Amino acid sequence: MPTTPSNTHAPTPTRRARRVIDLSHTIAVGGVTYPGLPTPIIDSYLSREESPAKYAPGSEFTLDMITMIGNTGTYIDSPFHCFAGGTDLAGLELESLVGLPAEVIHLPQAAGRGIDAEAFGGRNLEGAAVLLHTGWDRYFGMPEYATGAPFLTEQGARFLVDAGAALVGIDSLNIDDKDSGGSRPAHTLLLGAGIHIVEHLTNLGDLPAHGARFTAVPPKVADFGTFPVRAFAETE
Repeated sequence: MPTTPSNTHAPTPTRRARRVIDLSHTIAVGGVTYPGLPTPIIDSYLSREESPAKYAPGSEFTLDMITMIGNTGTYIDSPFHCFAGGTDLAGLELESLVGLPAEVIHLPQAAGRGIDAEAFGGRNLEGAAVLLHTGWDRYFGMPEYATGAPFLTEQGARFLVDAGAALVGIDSLNIDDKDSGGSRPAHTLLLGAGIHIVEHLTNLGDLPAHGARFTAVPPKVADFGTFPVRAFAETE
């Protein structure tokens, strides 16, 4: 008669550790995001030194204020940024901001500044956060960041609209060519199609081409089109 093994439990599978990658720049006093725009000012409404006079012994607080333009740090553009009747920050659906499948287009060695439709060949981009890794974030906060930055061309933007992208991000100065004389085709096409834009990302080189999940959520502010986000990606 066959014997029964003393241990009949199957081995517990090893769970792979989740990795969270920060894709945001730090916001600090005097920090330059977009050259020519105001830098953030951080001040105190109630300082730690003043708070003991208002609270019981042992309780100490600081109540802080920040003054900044919405285009500070790593930020998201909603359709309201370009269109008066477009969805504002408060109207953005969380499903369109949280846990999006990330398709990372690694282009740090690409020739030329403009990113055309050819960069996306063969990729399934429907419902994805398409993240353009150019490597330009290495200049963030430096004078070099302001000139010669990579951008998404009109042709590339049209391709992403037709491909059904949910969000497009870039680690560069602007999704459009700042030196184009005021033309902003990528903003117009993407936001016009309800595709969110995240600019001034960083650390995209740490992400795989496929498989990560991207999140970038702004505060729920009405009648406002652009605001900083804490953008990050999750991988296993």
